[in-house]
Amino acid sequence: MGKFRFVKTDIDGVIIVEPTAYGDNRGYFMETYQKEDFIAGGIDVDFVQDNQSMSTKGVLRGLHFQINYPQSKLVRCIRGEVYDVAVDLREGSPTYGKYVGVLLSAENKRQFFIPKNFAHGFLVLSDEAEFVYKVDDFYHPNDEGGLMWNDPTIGIDWPIPEGMEIKLSEKDKVHPLFKK
Repeated sequence: MGKFRFVKTDIDGVIIVEPTAYGDNRGYFMETYQKEDFIAGGIDVDFVQDNQSMSTKGVLRGLHFQINYPQSKLVRCIRGEVYDVAVDLREGSPTYGKYVGVLLSAENKRQFFIPKNFAHGFLVLSDEAEFVYKVDDFYHPNDEGGLMWNDPTIGIDWPIPEGMEIKLSEKDKVHPLFKK
């Protein structure tokens, strides 16, 4: 078995990456990125920056995108569990406005590759979650865009347990709808 399994999704270019973890009574070891393997798996980008965040249960970050400096992202959850979403914003794409969602957790060790020109967001399902991601362009603070997380046109089926309070940043509370 190879070090990675690359799972294509219903949207071209969006890929779930399942690394192989080698474990024994001491714990486990796994590679999370290897350029040649990723190129062979359909992910040929040059990552320039790694980011990390910690969030608590019910935090929903997104849906975010960059306008003039779009970024490809390779994301994973290293502690806890999140539901991660990519929304296709590529004009002319047959899946424009559609989304793919995947459960990422420290337990399943999955990674999610999101190409340029997608909106991205995630919902924290565990008490806390640490989320890390590689990007292929630097962050430009004046280049942010966003969509409302619960936009009915996109129709994301967020796995919100009964009684969970969704926690949004002030910025995420006022993003426009997809149609605008």
